[in-house]
Amino acid sequence: MIIILMGYMASGKSFIGGKLAEKLDCNFIDLDTYIEQNEALKISEIFKTKGEIYFRKLESNALNDIIGQNQKLVLALGGGTPCYGDNMRTILRTSNCVSIYLQASVQTITERLKSEKDKRPLIAHLATDENLVEFVGKHLFERSSYYLKAQEKVIIDDLSSEEILEKIILKLF
Repeated sequence: MIIILMGYMASGKSFIGGKLAEKLDCNFIDLDTYIEQNEALKISEIFKTKGEIYFRKLESNALNDIIGQNQKLVLALGGGTPCYGDNMRTILRTSNCVSIYLQASVQTITERLKSEKDKRPLIAHLATDENLVEFVGKHLFERSSYYLKAQEKVIIDDLSSEEILEKIILKLF
């Protein structure tokens, strides 16, 4: 079984994914890290030098490669992965995949992102906290229709990582 975690940036996909893989004694892959290793470039550099369209093609190819390996693992997607190309359809049509949306409020996400703006290519240009809240709210609204197609949903606001893991495991087993 491949457990796929999706959600907006800073929803905890990578952190929770690593912890979940430990608990389930299986491999963990962070899609962005996988792409960075294959390209020998940081995601921000790929965006800067080759553009978002190039990145999205890499992302789709990497998703298909990982799912095609058919191994037991936890996969943390990038925030935009489900929203581009046929990625969501691929996830939902793959019989050994279970998709889980880590749903966070705009407030939770913006609080987490304030200190990470420089590391995030999509928000690095935003000058103020108000700009960040507006951007996240609009972006999350646009992407939520994709995220809500996930087979399971866990609302993560005000939960500890242990509580999130517990909720995920209850949904899986």
